[in-house]
Amino acid sequence: MKLPALSSTLLLSTATALALPGNSWHRPAYFVLAGDSTTAVQASGGGGWGDGFLNHTLRFPATGENLGHNGATTVSFREGGDWAHALQLVEEHEKWWDVFVTIQFGHNDQKPKANISLDEYSQNLGDFVDEVRSAGGTPILVTPLTRRSFSGDPPRIVESLSNETAATIAVANSKHARYIDLNRASTEYCNEIGPEACHVYNLNDGGEVEKLNGEDNTHLNVWGSIVFGRMVSDLMVEKYWDIAFWTKPNVTMSWEIEHGVAV
Repeated sequence: MKLPALSSTLLLSTATALALPGNSWHRPAYFVLAGDSTTAVQASGGGGWGDGFLNHTLRFPATGENLGHNGATTVSFREGGDWAHALQLVEEHEKWWDVFVTIQFGHNDQKPKANISLDEYSQNLGDFVDEVRSAGGTPILVTPLTRRSFSGDPPRIVESLSNETAATIAVANSKHARYIDLNRASTEYCNEIGPEACHVYNLNDGGEVEKLNGEDNTHLNVWGSIVFGRMVSDLMVEKYWDIAFWTKPNVTMSWEIEHGVAV
């Protein structure tokens, strides 16, 4: 896999952030993670990259809160009160922190039982972007983490989230919003390391959600959260200098992810 020269620029990007004009880097970063179970904390039936990102990639005093919710769609996340909580956190922290809100959905929106069209999904993402900005934060759209299901010979990732990925990027472009393409990066990495290495990251007690042959190929265990949390961090650092300053590099892991070496 070739993420665009991530590991080779991590230290340089951090150093460059120190020299940027303005005072944004004087205020620590605060991340609010909004999403479904592929962002959420590790638990039965869910677990994503969020805690690995918050606990292993941020430089003190940067911090944040993981609001990922198992089973969430762009509709239920709002209707259940999670989105109001996210905006409340933005408003509470924006005076003294640079607040970034990651927004990653799609896994559940695409399911027929959700009854959410791709147009509605896109509209909901756009509304999230607008509301984060109004609250004083910076939205970062994140394309959905790949499922680790393979097919074919040689085995390749089944790209079941391509429509949601394209829609997320289109919304980001139309709103001139920040985004990272986690779907592409995670798909390429998983294709490079193959099924056996990928399944090391599986949440083994994932309940009845997204299980295949007794294995959960959607959710992440604690180690998977650390690895894909680092991938999220690297994608942000590559594009956004103000985030680079508040990032604690792991050059070895970043190099391995970039070069398709199983971590």
